[in-house]
Amino acid sequence: MLKKIILGSSSPYRKELLQRLNLHFECHSPNIDESRLAQESAQNLVQRLTLSKAKAVHEERLALDSTENALIITSDQIAVLNSTVLGKPHTEANAIKQLTSFSGQKVSFLTGLCLFDQENKTYQYELNEFHVYFRHLTHQEISRYVAIEQPLDCAGSFKCEGLGVCLFEKMEGNDPTSLIGLPLIMLSSFLRKAGVNPIS
Repeated sequence: MLKKIILGSSSPYRKELLQRLNLHFECHSPNIDESRLAQESAQNLVQRLTLSKAKAVHEERLALDSTENALIITSDQIAVLNSTVLGKPHTEANAIKQLTSFSGQKVSFLTGLCLFDQENKTYQYELNEFHVYFRHLTHQEISRYVAIEQPLDCAGSFKCEGLGVCLFEKMEGNDPTSLIGLPLIMLSSFLRKAGVNPIS
């Protein structure tokens, strides 16, 4: 019998990515405080938020008296430029400011992935790091891009699966789906270890 799968996210990008694995799943958005702690490193922030999301979904399901054990998938992502942690822009002005600071620079995207098994209360976690090298961008290009694609809910202020690729010089990493927000190569490995193989 296939295990129930829950995506602990309200992100349409993560939902679309998980659909690629051709698995039936439900979405459950966790309610957590995503504020960064004082002196918290980028790596620790991503790990804490990713695991906190899994714990929140688990506890919320228990509170609803849900007796069916599930595999809970959660993820979190931040962008880092010269040791500065950057979140989602939320406004066009912030998106333009972020992309202006990225011009000609290398930006690292840290994506945490967790698969929590409610049956045995164990989890798998890994941090995926992906690097984007931005070409030198003009203010007109940046403003035009933000106006067209409205990447206001995306860490880094771009959508690499869309027009955002026009901003890049090159990309480095072992899983391009991590840049969108859900590392499918690693997730597939986690699922197989948990007894779920999308192609078996």
